[in-house]
Amino acid sequence: MRFLTRRIALSSLTALLLPMPLLAVAQDKWPSRPITYVVPFTPGGSTDVIGRVIAQKLGEALGQPVIVDNKPGAAGAVGAAFVAKAKPDGSTLFGGTISTHAINASLYKNLPYDPVKDFDPISLVAFLPNVLIVDPNLGVNSVAELIALLKKDPGKRTFASSGSGTSTHLAGEMLGDMIGVKLTHIPYKGTPPAMLDVSSGQVTFMFDQITAALPLVQGGKLKLLAVTSAKRMALAPELPTMQEAGVKGFEMASWQAVYAPKGLPEPIAQRLSAEINKILLTPEVKDKLSNQLGMDVVAGSPAQLAALMQKEIPRWGELVRKSGAKAD
Repeated sequence: MRFLTRRIALSSLTALLLPMPLLAVAQDKWPSRPITYVVPFTPGGSTDVIGRVIAQKLGEALGQPVIVDNKPGAAGAVGAAFVAKAKPDGSTLFGGTISTHAINASLYKNLPYDPVKDFDPISLVAFLPNVLIVDPNLGVNSVAELIALLKKDPGKRTFASSGSGTSTHLAGEMLGDMIGVKLTHIPYKGTPPAMLDVSSGQVTFMFDQITAALPLVQGGKLKLLAVTSAKRMALAPELPTMQEAGVKGFEMASWQAVYAPKGLPEPIAQRLSAEINKILLTPEVKDKLSNQLGMDVVAGSPAQLAALMQKEIPRWGELVRKSGAKAD
């Protein structure tokens, strides 16, 4: 009986102790296979560019390939829903944005994921302001002149965006709300066709990224009036902010971040956050994202990203409710 009791005690002790070293070994070996970095938009956009920069450098740092997988659709909701269901083992990462992790929460009635409950924040990446864009033939040379035009003929005025639920969509809704004019939103499947219709005068104005607009601006087919951030952009320091241009309180910038499926082991989350922050703050990467793409690279901890979401989700929810904005 004494021998049997001792065996039971030893078995119980082994059962208690075994998971810890096994877990440690598993985490020490991570990553043991390639990592998938899901980008919820089409190739070529800012989220895709960031994803590919991080993927290449992160793969070098971890000793395993990091493969970018584009899963576009529904303002990022398709890709986000896919990642929300993935195993939280460090083999799947997500390039999240202001759309997927703030705006979509109120824009979609039946969002197939929860931006807070289904994801672990890993790192804030950058803020990216938009610029206000018009057709040079519209006959306006300032934000004040555009607003006067919008108020004079509100029923005829439209604004374009790269898709419902994007920051470019909500920026237009914000302007209409702040100047007291109901504007008609025309969503497009991406930035290029939207800018083409603005440049031809079929749509009155739009907000979008400066890097997408610059070729048409340089060709005389588009005109920039202002930037949406609180401070001026390094890429176009001559552009006033919307607040400087007279729209008091108008401030917004899209943001980019990295997430993992909820339940990621803490050591893996910490390693990923540390490595991604190192990558973002290298001169090479910072130069590419800041000077070439107009981004304000900030990096940041999981806690900082979580705090940003707590502030942004209700902020955009209020604007969606006031404007009546809806997803396609």
